[in-house]
Amino acid sequence: MKNILLALFLLTFSIQCVQKKEKPSSLDAVVKGEHRSSENRQRDTYRHPIETLEFFEVEPEMTVVEVSPGKGWYTEILAPYLQGKLYLAGFDDNSEREYFRNANRVLKENVKKNQKLYGDVEFRVFEMPSKIGPIAPANSVDRVLTFRNVHNWMKSGKAEEAFKEFYRVLKKGGMLGVVEHRANAQSKKDPKAESGYVHVDQVKKLAKQAGFKFVASSEINANPKDSAKHPKGVWTLPPVLRLGDKNKEKYTEIGESDRMTLKFIK
Repeated sequence: MKNILLALFLLTFSIQCVQKKEKPSSLDAVVKGEHRSSENRQRDTYRHPIETLEFFEVEPEMTVVEVSPGKGWYTEILAPYLQGKLYLAGFDDNSEREYFRNANRVLKENVKKNQKLYGDVEFRVFEMPSKIGPIAPANSVDRVLTFRNVHNWMKSGKAEEAFKEFYRVLKKGGMLGVVEHRANAQSKKDPKAESGYVHVDQVKKLAKQAGFKFVASSEINANPKDSAKHPKGVWTLPPVLRLGDKNKEKYTEIGESDRMTLKFIK
């Protein structure tokens, strides 16, 4: 009987080791992984995923919530990298907005296709303005990360509630990482962020009100070519290029938006 139990233990341990070995060994290996689409790879030059996640101090064994992952650009990197658990707090399958439903479908299909590589991924609903949480159990996660989403929550009038939810789910000492389109410091503040650009101190205020302490900022995702003053807001620039062919060369030369990169601690 003891021999049987020992054999079962060794078999289970071996399976676990094989499963872990399916995960890439570093962020660099993940970013270079063949599972990523060529379209997503092209945006690395603007989004700096390795430097950004290192700044947010994301480690493989952590439990992480990615808030509003969209179609999963960062999910393609976070899921393979993490040996811990990843929560994807995104759109509702039955959302009233077609774009949200389609984005969620693409995200879930990608997760299913890469199930062995991605590991433990759990979906939660986080859709403004009706559904904000729970995005994870209270005091259970090491990192909450969000990329270019704060303006959407401000527009819906639910940003304060969102940041409180982030605070609730983080462990003491856990961190909130925020990347957001950065408004020109001299421009007028818009509480609804209609242009898609947000002032740095607006994000800091939201975090402070929720109980967070500011840790540091980085210029990793800065773009000095971006004036943050465009006819169609941030969506004038790539990848959206909302003006179509009008001044396309000009806006393509500017590139993607100037972005703040901030981290806060609970």
